[in-house]
Amino acid sequence: MKRNKPIVAVDGPVGAGKTTTARTVAERLGFLYVDTGAMYRAVTVDVLDHGIDPGDEAGVAAIVAESKIELRRNDSGQRTLLNGSDVSERIRDRDVTAAVSSVSAMKSVRERMWEIQRAAGADGGIVMEGRDIGTVVFPDAECKVYMDASVDVRARRRYDELRSKGREVPFDTLRNEIIERDRANTERALAPLRKAGDAVVIDTSDMTFDEQVSAIVSIVRERMKRE
Repeated sequence: MKRNKPIVAVDGPVGAGKTTTARTVAERLGFLYVDTGAMYRAVTVDVLDHGIDPGDEAGVAAIVAESKIELRRNDSGQRTLLNGSDVSERIRDRDVTAAVSSVSAMKSVRERMWEIQRAAGADGGIVMEGRDIGTVVFPDAECKVYMDASVDVRARRRYDELRSKGREVPFDTLRNEIIERDRANTERALAPLRKAGDAVVIDTSDMTFDEQVSAIVSIVRERMKRE
């Protein structure tokens, strides 16, 4: 399918820097930004707030069928709305983090999110980040990037993020949580986390934020020149 502007698919494990980098890449290119992880987290909030066990497939399916999820932009960035309520902060809580891998692995959840994501990016001019954008959602994306970093670097980033918000969580606890989420995301039966064969790998372990953004912007602009 020929698009006027490309789809930029940014995949990778938790803590690799996808969210802030992809958002800034979209701003520099004048593209729409979509954080698919926020969508899965919003569904997880709905599941937890209804008292549904994250492992209850029938219960989760019933919730996701009725969940209304919106991603909106304002002066402070992207906001995540669940059934009309802003849950942008709630989706980052640790109970959501602990449950999101289980919820997002379910077929009913992924199929509903894929439908929304494909509709959002069908015309191109979008930077979409997640776990399966370049492999499942948009396997025909013109630009695919796989962002990665060492476990220790990713845990340190999460540790610093939480400390900046006044929350103290032991580094080893966060490291173990990341290892477990990596395992869950790569071993799930449906749409596991993996690098697309034609994706450009960017290891952000020793890169500054500006270097990460510039690298992806350069990849996209070079691809646009060739189209």
